[in-house]
Amino acid sequence: MARQADRVGRIGIWSGIWSTALKEGSYRAELDDAAAELDALGYGAVWLGSSAGVELADRLVAATPRITVATGILSIWEHEAADVAAQRAELERRHPGRFLLGLGVSHGSLAKDYSRPYSAMVDFLDALDSAPDPVPADGRVLAALGPKMLALSRDRAAGAHPYLVTPEHTAQAREILGEGALLAPELKVVLDTDLDKARTTARNYLAYYLKLPNYAGSLLRLGFTEDDLADGGSDRLLDAVFALGDADTIAARVTDFLSAGADHVAVQAVTDDPQHIIPLPQWRRLAEVLPLGG
Repeated sequence: MARQADRVGRIGIWSGIWSTALKEGSYRAELDDAAAELDALGYGAVWLGSSAGVELADRLVAATPRITVATGILSIWEHEAADVAAQRAELERRHPGRFLLGLGVSHGSLAKDYSRPYSAMVDFLDALDSAPDPVPADGRVLAALGPKMLALSRDRAAGAHPYLVTPEHTAQAREILGEGALLAPELKVVLDTDLDKARTTARNYLAYYLKLPNYAGSLLRLGFTEDDLADGGSDRLLDAVFALGDADTIAARVTDFLSAGADHVAVQAVTDDPQHIIPLPQWRRLAEVLPLGG
């Protein structure tokens, strides 16, 4: 199975802003321009958060000349596998090698008919394999946190795209994935030299995720306590799952993930309203210090 590391580069940008705008009917040309600027800055991939579909990736591929566009993630509960396979095949025919299908099981509170998520993912992968236009294993990655889903990412996909993790999780994931699979964790960053303010921004954003059992369970397995997960997260938790501070501090934290075994880090710039404010100043500043070229 071919590795995807060369396709996505060392550093990408993760954001839900494109998906949110599409769902709210507020999509505007500035969002296509923002993707084009990420391409020009040298980032290797843009990850579309908030349960993006292939049709949105198609739009951004058309708006950019080079960058890989990935779903981070497409919820298996919101889409039919045959439709996803057909859309992906059409995109691949027009723009070979520009799209990476990221799949996830989402969360029980967000997905209708949520049940037996691991088995549901296996069934979805089986359906992608048997579709008239199959999605090859090296054309997909899985949002994996626990050992079983990580192993499935190794055996049935190009690798894993874990969300809300630490360098310690990255090291554990690399052990399970082995050396051949792509490991592309997401990392939230707050570019703000006022640490108290940065923690407030981070805590306000993190509180939502800590209510979702899949993430809470993953963090508890990593050694955090229920107290760490209360009230938007303890300082210890924030410092572990965010990079907070100036650009050089953030770059050092990204290096921690790469050193722990990540091939690629999907950086999410968190602001007071990351679903609606395009963080171009943050993306531009980080492009100056992050290892975009390898």
